Amino acid sequence: MSTAAAEHSPGRGEADGVAARARGLTKAYGSGETTVLALDSVDVDIARGRFTAVMGPSGSGKSTLMHCLAGLDTVSAGQVWLGNTEITGLKDRELTRLRRDRIGFMFQSFNLVPTLNAAENITLPMDIAGRRPDRKWLDQVIDTLGLRDRLTHRPAQLSGGQQQRVACARALVSRPELIFADEPTGNLDSRSGLEVLGFLREAVDALGQTVVMVTHDPGAAAHSDLVLFLADGRIVDEMARPTAPAVLERMRLFAGGHQQAPASGTVPAGRDDAARRED
Repeated sequence: MSTAAAEHSPGRGEADGVAARARGLTKAYGSGETTVLALDSVDVDIARGRFTAVMGPSGSGKSTLMHCLAGLDTVSAGQVWLGNTEITGLKDRELTRLRRDRIGFMFQSFNLVPTLNAAENITLPMDIAGRRPDRKWLDQVIDTLGLRDRLTHRPAQLSGGQQQRVACARALVSRPELIFADEPTGNLDSRSGLEVLGFLREAVDALGQTVVMVTHDPGAAAHSDLVLFLADGRIVDEMARPTAPAVLERMRLFAGGHQQAPASGTVPAGRDDAARRED
């Protein structure tokens, strides 16, 4: 266990502005000679009220990191907290309730119910949970995402960008502590993709949400406050206030095997300086 993990105490995540954290997070698939190490003892803090992008080449572990932080996948070793709640070791029912009540999700495939209209899709998770949405907050989300005149339309009557906006509203409506977005612009044209990224940015700036987005697109990453770069299951670098050209250049360095060796320690997502971790 790292020193940082040993120092963790209940309530610290709430007190120090950390929405989620991991210590020694390790995920392995298979066994014996066929073992694949997807995450290799990752330490990371996700800052509350910030937009964090996660990037890396195929197989670097970026989606696995998101799934483990969100409680969608079990860990092989290490600990994960959502706020001040340790989620590693929770039973399936407890994890399901936590994801439903405290986490929002956006996926590349939208995952809308085709027989329901936009309004019904937005409130579906809360309907299933037997909870009524906060009407004032719901109206604010709908207006922020520009969906007021699309609420009675079914998914087939909406463009891809509009469908993803509905998915974004669905993720926001329960006021989750953390929104995970997995390649949310992957199935969109460039214009629709920019719209959705703008709405995610506004969700952070205007609505106070926390967003973690997995992406391979430097242009998408440029909408974030901080980019975490993964390689071979480790966080090897980070970039605050990213620009698309700077992110692209960093990715090219990694692809060419020229990544610099960072100093060891936790990478606090949201810190302004570009602290580096040892790879």
